Amino acid sequence: KMAGSSTPWTGSAYLFLQSTCKTIALSSLYESSQKPCVFKALKLALADSTGSVNGVDMLKVHCSHPHLIVQLRFCKRENCRQFLRSYREGALQMSLQSHLQLSLATATVPLKVELKTGSEHLDKMLKDEDRCLECIHREKPDRLPDEEITELEGRFKSLMLHESTNNNVPGKNCSSLKSPSQPYPSQGSSLSTQPTFIFQGQQFDNRTITPDDHQKFAKSVSKKWKQVGRSLQKSCRALRDSAIDNLALEYDREGLYEQAYQMLLRFIQSEGKKATIARLIAALEENGLISLAEELLGLYSTEDCS
Repeated sequence: KMAGSSTPWTGSAYLFLQSTCKTIALSSLYESSQKPCVFKALKLALADSTGSVNGVDMLKVHCSHPHLIVQLRFCKRENCRQFLRSYREGALQMSLQSHLQLSLATATVPLKVELKTGSEHLDKMLKDEDRCLECIHREKPDRLPDEEITELEGRFKSLMLHESTNNNVPGKNCSSLKSPSQPYPSQGSSLSTQPTFIFQGQQFDNRTITPDDHQKFAKSVSKKWKQVGRSLQKSCRALRDSAIDNLALEYDREGLYEQAYQMLLRFIQSEGKKATIARLIAALEENGLISLAEELLGLYSTEDCS
């Protein structure tokens, strides 16, 4: 466009994201209770890439396993140019990995990234910045942001305003987005009033799983962690057989404690406030681990419940 043109510069591109860690599936996380945290990480990383929270818009996030595909809209040429440089230099990838690690309270999330417009793979032409800009400009945004994106954007802005008012550092908490940024959900939240459940004729509060529960489980479940995982998978898509097998292989050298710990961590991160002690106790009962269930409920303490 000519310098004096009244038509604003716009363009669109698709950012393809894939975790190279076998135990982390971004598409599955985005379809779970962790969606707001993944969205927040995306938003902050894109803001880092352009120097402004409004430098690039997300129009839609597609889940196409194993990819998470983000449709982007640029409304200024210079913002798009900054984004391309950040992408080319690897800064966007590093920023996104960092924000995902913070928001999900997990280990490093190694990513493979690709940038496309229509049939063009921009990764093959990143050194030719002007050509990339032409391809993005040619791909006009074909939609307004999805209703889901609009809702998440609203929550994100409210969170940023809250953090600014309280002088907090952005990126450390996404509870205002209705999803836990830490693996252990808050037990006092009014959003998750917990019922009670019965175990061995006694009534217990159906609280969320605590760090202490997590450690006791990993220490005592021993070789039966896989069976417990398969019991939990009946109501948890993140614990498919392939995921459990991958955890066994990935943490084989670390031993049974770490394998069990990572399995339950995956359950907690995937289910959020639904990761309750009642579900874990039911899985333990199903596999004959009554002593461990009793220990988690404080009926007595044992060093070996396997």
